[in-house]
Amino acid sequence: MTDFSRIGVAVIGTGFIGTVHVWALRRLGVDLRGVLGSSPERGAKAAAGLGVASFDTLEQLCADESVQAVHVTSPNHLHYPQVKALIEAGKHVVCEKPLTMTAAQSAELVALAEASGLVCAVCYNIRFYPLNQQARGMVAAGELGDLRLITGHYVQDWLAKPTDWNWRLEGDKGGDLRAVGDIGTHWADLTSFVAGEKPVAVLAELSTFLKQRDKPTGPVETFTAASGATEKVTVTTEDTALILLRYPSGARGSLTVSQVSPGRKNSLRWDIAGSTASAEWNSETPDHLFIGHRDGPNQILQRDAALMNATGAAAAHLPGGHVEGFADTFFALFSQVYSDVLAGGRQEASTWASFADGHFEMEFCEAVLASAQSGAWVKIGG
Repeated sequence: MTDFSRIGVAVIGTGFIGTVHVWALRRLGVDLRGVLGSSPERGAKAAAGLGVASFDTLEQLCADESVQAVHVTSPNHLHYPQVKALIEAGKHVVCEKPLTMTAAQSAELVALAEASGLVCAVCYNIRFYPLNQQARGMVAAGELGDLRLITGHYVQDWLAKPTDWNWRLEGDKGGDLRAVGDIGTHWADLTSFVAGEKPVAVLAELSTFLKQRDKPTGPVETFTAASGATEKVTVTTEDTALILLRYPSGARGSLTVSQVSPGRKNSLRWDIAGSTASAEWNSETPDHLFIGHRDGPNQILQRDAALMNATGAAAAHLPGGHVEGFADTFFALFSQVYSDVLAGGRQEASTWASFADGHFEMEFCEAVLASAQSGAWVKIGG
């Protein structure tokens, strides 16, 4: 295994996803230099619980020459200024999605990243479930034939009650699109990655079913229940989205996004139908890939490197039957990113999402919003 111990890394953000990053980085073996919280006090408290040091300010972090790379897991509205400052300070960056709040901001970061020569990745970790890498290899090899239909959903239930609260509900912190920006972009990135092509136009409908919510007067961690005093607030971001898609090859698609579907804890499902075969995957059963045939028995491929193509096998880290889950995807993503850091830049076989991929997702979100407002098809990036 590659020795990553000489790479100094820091993490901005100490909530749920920041903690997941810390766990994966420890497993990877980098030199974890510390975390930066939303305030010096909260950062120090979280750092003590994680057993790491803390930074008081972004400026202090940027000036620390022992830190070569930084993971940005802060609320969405902070990504752009923080990432820009980090690149200007010469730090490699792994940024949580969405990359920024607007396509104009993400375009600027793409240009800065390309000019810097630094490794700059967006944390679309779901690419790194091994069977998604397997499916990408299958499509690239023509095993599904010409692609015809790309369908699926990303549905959750953690915001299904009026008493559920998170900063993502507020447009000034999370963006004008909430469900689409938070989880719909994961589906769009993943299916584009597997299919080898990105959608070019969308027709979207957005719905907000819970227009009034109880906002706690104190802080609330993601995926945790609120307690204490609350105040009634009006919510303008969407609970659900229905999106039709057009692809450059002529393929068509549809996506359902929801954060208010009871019982659906974290279900991302895609189904790609080609002219000769189809494939389907669901994040809640990540070690199984359905492969469908017209003139022969259907198959269920269980993740096992000995049975997978080269792309899939390279992403499998555990023996077959030992399920690789959510946390493992971060380890696999970071392992590839830091191998590229040691190599001096992105390698030809690397499959992590670039800032250009993150910029496309911002263009995707803006097209979805424009389509929902106009009721018409909108060209992505147009």
